[in-house]
Amino acid sequence: MTLSIVLHGVESTGKSVLAERLARHFGTLWVPEYGRVHAETHGVDMTEEDLLLIGRTQAAMIAAAMPGATRFLFADTDSLMTAAWAEMMIGHAPKALLTYPKADLYLLLEPDVAWIADPVRIYGDAQVRARFAQICRNMLEQSGVRWAAIGGDWDARFARAVAIVEALEPPNASQGFDLAQENE
Repeated sequence: MTLSIVLHGVESTGKSVLAERLARHFGTLWVPEYGRVHAETHGVDMTEEDLLLIGRTQAAMIAAAMPGATRFLFADTDSLMTAAWAEMMIGHAPKALLTYPKADLYLLLEPDVAWIADPVRIYGDAQVRARFAQICRNMLEQSGVRWAAIGGDWDARFARAVAIVEALEPPNASQGFDLAQENE
């Protein structure tokens, strides 16, 4: 059985790098973020239709990668993260974004690392970033999914993520990592 693990959180917290690094460590696949490609191609001013397309495409990419993954599949965001983006960008999360399959585990990357600007990152102001981080956390809490927060420097994030993922085996919630304590 392959477990899906999604990296969740605001921009510039290392989701892409960590997803790829975890996939290499565990000898499996990772799914990049389609939203970034969309923003690079079409710009960052997005409509609800753009966000629905991003969520739908990300879900399809994850589903397509699942058969080729071994033990774990890592994804740099999914439709829940797109729902958080929608809340931030257009003021609400379209219900369709909440209907896609959920991951077995979400790793919420805390915004406790330096902001690194690039052409498609738009929420670098500290107060705005904090608001977006709370939206991301709320999305996980409201969805009732299993998740754990990851913070610290890049190496600490990697080490903590590896420990959490390794604790998931075997894929039985009663034997897995106790995420209830981690979500505090």
